[in-house]
Amino acid sequence: MNALAATNRNFQLAARILGLDSKLHKSLLIPFREIKVECTVPRDDGSFVSYIGFRIQHDNARGPMKGGIRYHPEVDPDEVNVLAQLMTWKTAVANFPYGGAKGGIGCNPRELTVSELERVTRVFTQKIHDLIGIHRDVPAPDMGTNSQTMAWILDEYSKFHGYSPAVVTGKPIELGGSLGREAATGLGVVFATEFLLDEYGMSIANMKFAIQGFGNVGSWAASFIHQKGGKVVAVSDITGAVKNPNGIDIPALLKHKEKAYSLKDFEGGDAMNLNDVLVHECDVLIPCALGGVLNKENAADVKAKFIIEAANHPTDPEADEILSRKGVIIRPDIYANSGGVTVSYFEWVQNIQGFMWEEEKVNYELKRYMKRAFSDIKAMCHTHNCNLRMGAFALGVNKVARATVLRGWEA
Repeated sequence: MNALAATNRNFQLAARILGLDSKLHKSLLIPFREIKVECTVPRDDGSFVSYIGFRIQHDNARGPMKGGIRYHPEVDPDEVNVLAQLMTWKTAVANFPYGGAKGGIGCNPRELTVSELERVTRVFTQKIHDLIGIHRDVPAPDMGTNSQTMAWILDEYSKFHGYSPAVVTGKPIELGGSLGREAATGLGVVFATEFLLDEYGMSIANMKFAIQGFGNVGSWAASFIHQKGGKVVAVSDITGAVKNPNGIDIPALLKHKEKAYSLKDFEGGDAMNLNDVLVHECDVLIPCALGGVLNKENAADVKAKFIIEAANHPTDPEADEILSRKGVIIRPDIYANSGGVTVSYFEWVQNIQGFMWEEEKVNYELKRYMKRAFSDIKAMCHTHNCNLRMGAFALGVNKVARATVLRGWEA
């Protein structure tokens, strides 16, 4: 089942739990606006190349739409659509005034020079500048894009609308980016883990963790877990996988990866099969990479008691059912990986205020927002007698539905 079908399934279940009106139910699924533009730019060698850019603006009932822009050769409208929809529910769960959006360009950034990437970004911004904005739609980095991409969008947008740092988030610090943004998703994952374990009288200290994915999110999560006394016993990324039953020295692993650009040949652990990390002996499994990695083929072999979904849609619905029957507690992606978008919201707020926060305040507010959202999810689970995933989806859908009705959606 692909991500679009799985997300729609979760929405349908949440709508049924909430008893949504059928017309409102249909309205909430349909995107507010779908944008498709041609981006033709000159290559450095003088030839021209054309790419298709997308921006799906899903819902603005609760505020400006928010979501990343990704550069990837396989960007397609269905994928962008489901990610935009997920952002709508995610921002509602976190309880800040945004709706969901997502965008992308169907290009391979590794095949483009820096100057070519800049031209593509500027042309894309020229095509959509009147459809995004501080109080309309606020892009952010995603797969294949970064803070430099956001700087180009900011500059190009400002040519039309005046200097507008709040039009994008995930910017360089020098252009109004927020302190704490780089670590935010990983730190949010750790906060989500702490709150969940606390419900069962446990803490991160001395628990065993397996982390699939050692990019930005996975490496920060591993670092914070290591600092709090947790044992990271297995780690993997596309370059390799490492295990150590006594706990991996995460600072040493980070230094090794920085030098070797790989997890291979790390002396502080034994090599293992990439896929075995998901079924490795541990207390907490944290998938931080791709979607659909937990499926009906491997779910029965998962040994973790808790799963924290740091990636988007890492658990297929079939796996969800198998894991639930096994008694595995899953902290859903819609909440667990919301640290990044939460600090993006803080960045937007700081830009509008023209007053920047210290990193300590950013992290304090992140923890406060995530703790409040967890309490709201628990209350929804108690009210409707459902699991954490349905509690989170029902919470998000209910907030958007309520805002839609209050604004007079049938007028």
